[in-house]
Amino acid sequence: MISDVAGFDWPALTAELNDTGCALTPPLLSARKCRELSALYDDVGRFRSTIDMARFRFGSGQYRYFAYPLPDPVARLRAAFYPHLLPIARDWAAKLGWDAPWPDDLETWLDRCHRAGQVRPTPILLRYGAGDWNALHRDLYGELVFPLQVVIGLDAPGTDHTGGEFLLVEQRPRAQSRGTVTQLPQGHALIFTTRDRPVRSTRGWSAAPVRHGVSTVRTGIRHTLGLVFHDAT
Repeated sequence: MISDVAGFDWPALTAELNDTGCALTPPLLSARKCRELSALYDDVGRFRSTIDMARFRFGSGQYRYFAYPLPDPVARLRAAFYPHLLPIARDWAAKLGWDAPWPDDLETWLDRCHRAGQVRPTPILLRYGAGDWNALHRDLYGELVFPLQVVIGLDAPGTDHTGGEFLLVEQRPRAQSRGTVTQLPQGHALIFTTRDRPVRSTRGWSAAPVRHGVSTVRTGIRHTLGLVFHDAT
């Protein structure tokens, strides 16, 4: 089962995103649907590439980028979130005085990415085992970037794994960085900042750079589904 994204309390989620740069949704996927999605990891033909994080010094663990056509649940989730994130993206751009190149629908936006040479799909399935972790980073795959993205927990913390908390670190203007730690429940989605978000400053609004990562998994296996709303070069 996949819950209706439109039924979420978007004013509350928006307020939390504006305050902290991330927001946890109510339950989105049933445990059964989570298991179905995590099981896709072993169907290698569905993916365009596999990344060994240790090899590239991104951390430890492995993830796979889906190939087009995306599995139906992944495509539907990506399309369902986009129109609700779009007003936030446009508001942030207006506050920072930046261009807001994002059209009203995801298909048109992805077509724009593809015409700019960003043709490779970016939805991602990640698998972490005991001792694995993900370094702080930003998912920027080309000139065209959507400022919000989503990660969905597919396993149950405390049952399927321990550790593996989601980390968000924001570099505050002329201040120490601020960290936010989120334990991602099974079937819930975390919406978070892709690159920068607006924060109030003495001059109005300033861009606060944001990075994300995952703390060390202590035991078990942790799967997550990542939804990025721009494609890659």
